[in-house]
Amino acid sequence: MAAKRVGEGQTALITGASAGIGVDLAECFAKDGYDLILSARSADALKEVAARLANTYKVKATPIAVDLGVPGGGAKLAGEIKKRNLAVDVLVNNAGYGISGPFAGSNRDDQLGMIDLNDRTLVELTHIYWPQMLAAKRGGVLNVASTAAFQPGPLMAIYYASKAFVLSFSEALWEEARGAGVHVSCLCPGPTKSKFRERAGTGKTCLSNRKVMGSMEVAAQGYEGFKRNQRVVITGASNAMTARLVPFLPRKTLLRIVRNVQSPK
Repeated sequence: MAAKRVGEGQTALITGASAGIGVDLAECFAKDGYDLILSARSADALKEVAARLANTYKVKATPIAVDLGVPGGGAKLAGEIKKRNLAVDVLVNNAGYGISGPFAGSNRDDQLGMIDLNDRTLVELTHIYWPQMLAAKRGGVLNVASTAAFQPGPLMAIYYASKAFVLSFSEALWEEARGAGVHVSCLCPGPTKSKFRERAGTGKTCLSNRKVMGSMEVAAQGYEGFKRNQRVVITGASNAMTARLVPFLPRKTLLRIVRNVQSPK
C-alpha cells in the first residue's frame, strides 16, 4: 500500500498559476498530493497546466480564469470556488506584477493596478480564507513577495513598496497564527527566470547583470519553507546576505545603490 502523501485530502489555491513561479509552486503542492485550484487571467494556459498536473500527479486540478486585478476580483474568485463546492486549505498569493521606470510620467492606472493586484487582492483572499484555516487548525498562507521588500526602490517605487507591504503583512500573520497549527510564509525571490521580467522591463536595467535563479528552484525553496512554517524564505545565499545587510547601510547610500541597480544599462 502506497504511503499517504502529506497533502492528500487538502486543496491549495494558487493565484498567478498560468506561468513562472506560480506554475512551479502548483507542481510542488501537487507532487505532495494536494488538489489544486489554479487561477489567472488566461483560461487556455490554466487549462493546460491543470490537465498536465492532474495527469502527472493524480490529483484534482480546477482552473478558474479571473482577473484578480479588478476590484472585487478576489471575492469573485472565492464565489466561483464556492459554486463548485470546493474548499481551500492553503492559499498561495502569487499573482502580481512590476513596472520598471521613474514614477514621473508613468501610467497612473498601471501604478494603482500594482497596488490592487499585489496587495489588495492578496489581503482580500487572505481575509476570506484565514478564519477557516484557524478554525480547522491546519493549512496556511504562502505569500510571494520579493527581495525588493527589504528596501525602497527608486525607479521601481510602487513595486518595491507593494512587496514591503506583503512582507510586513505576512510576518504579522505568522505571529498571530503562532501555536494555531496554521503556517504562514513569505517567499522573497531575487531575479528569477519568468515572464515577470519581460513585463516589468527589468531585463533592460543593471539588475539583469545579477545571477538569475530558475523559477522551479525558487518555488521549491518557497514550498519547503512553507512546510516548515518558515516565516521568511529568501532564495539564494547572496540574496539572503544582501537583505540582511540592508539595516546596517546608511539610508542615503542604500537609495543610491538601488537606484543604480534599477537604472538602464
